[in-house]
Amino acid sequence: MHCIFRLFTVFALFFGLAGGTWGAEKSLRVGVLDSSPGMAFRDANGELTGFSIGIIRALCEEMRVQCTLLVTTIDTVIDDTAAGEFDIAGVSLLETPERRARVIFAKPYFRSISLWFARPGVQPGAPGIRVAVVRASAQDRFARAKAWETVGVRTNGELDEPLQAGLAQAAIIPMATALGMMKKEEFRRLGLVGTVMNEPELGGDAAFAISPRRPELKEQMDAALERIRRNGTYDRINSLFLPFRVN
Repeated sequence: MHCIFRLFTVFALFFGLAGGTWGAEKSLRVGVLDSSPGMAFRDANGELTGFSIGIIRALCEEMRVQCTLLVTTIDTVIDDTAAGEFDIAGVSLLETPERRARVIFAKPYFRSISLWFARPGVQPGAPGIRVAVVRASAQDRFARAKAWETVGVRTNGELDEPLQAGLAQAAIIPMATALGMMKKEEFRRLGLVGTVMNEPELGGDAAFAISPRRPELKEQMDAALERIRRNGTYDRINSLFLPFRVN
């Protein structure tokens, strides 16, 4: 009887430890933004919300995993995801060769474009114009490649600050962020005009990134995205946060 009890104890410990490990694996750390109006921001109660937040939460629910959302910034999210600090970068990222070499990209979840905001008649590349961009973004890399003078900010939600302060006379703003920004009275008072920038470097399919330490998540996330597109969840989130279809 004593041997049977010991054997039972060993099995209980084994499956208890295995169960604890399985539970830990089911909890994912997701890096998100909180200053990208329309995509990822805080509501009046301080809760994270927005199109990207809604999509990543829907994917986690579809995959039946618990996700802990951790606020980060666009200039550090790739580094932290590559290093394994985040399992997923729940941020709309354009896939570039440099990024592809460091992280794994899930299937794109929407198509992004960028807008040039400046006073009427001020064209991209005009001499003497300083351009507000988010540091380490696709817009920042584009402007630097053109040798334009830039004013860098950390988040999309801060892009209007250099304009308000007169430090910049133009800005390159992602589409969804621009929609949220144009709702702000102080931004509208600047009298800036938005123009679509058709350069391929500033638009394209946007996706979440996955840590190279968690390659199995790609297949799971891609399948979950297809399911939320089919069952209507994606469209409901789209309609809740954006006034146009991005699917």
